[in-house]
Order: sequence, then C-alpha cells, then structure tokens
Amino acid sequence: MKEIKAFIKPKRAQVVIEALSEAGFQSMTISQAEGTGAHKAKGASPSLDFHVTDSPVVKLELVCQNEEMDKAVQLIIGKAKTPEPGDGIIYVSEIEDAFRIKTGESIRKQV
Repeated sequence: MKEIKAFIKPKRAQVVIEALSEAGFQSMTISQAEGTGAHKAKGASPSLDFHVTDSPVVKLELVCQNEEMDKAVQLIIGKAKTPEPGDGIIYVSEIEDAFRIKTGESIRKQV
C-alpha cells in the first residue's frame, strides 16, 4: 500500500477532492495547513500562531494499493496545477499495514 500526501493550494482543493472521489478514491483526509517553501505567495504573511509560515495550503492524505498510486498522483497533478508558481508538492510513502480500530483486523488488501 502507498500513502499519498499532497500539499496543494486551497483554491484547487475542491476540484482535486471531487476528481479523486469520482475516480474511486473515496477515503481521504483533508486538513487546512500553513507552509513555507521556495515560493512565497503574493501578499502572504507569517501566521499569528507560527512565525515561520507564509502560505496557506491544504494537506490531502490518502492510502491506496500500489497499482493505484500513479493514477492518484497524476490526477492530483492534473487538477492542482495552475499557471502560477507554488502549486505544491506530493509525497508518496510505503505503508506496511493498516488496522481497523473497531475489529483490529488488517485492511492491507481491502484499501
């Protein structure tokens, strides 16, 4: 299994989430976040809570089977890309296993 973490512009989040859902990626976690990177958003300023951040971002996380990873990554890239710089970044990690809290059963092949 693979875990995909995508940090994207907030204005592209709805389009990306809808496209992933339509493609069969139903389970994902979406969080509002702040980040810092090479690109500084126009008019961005440090957060009141964190004095090192300069850009609002949406963090999207999902887990999928290995063979579905390329499809999900390409879909995110296609829907999150804009003509402006600083569109975000995607990280892909290996997931060894996952367990349902209610039953304790492994869902390695069910995702």
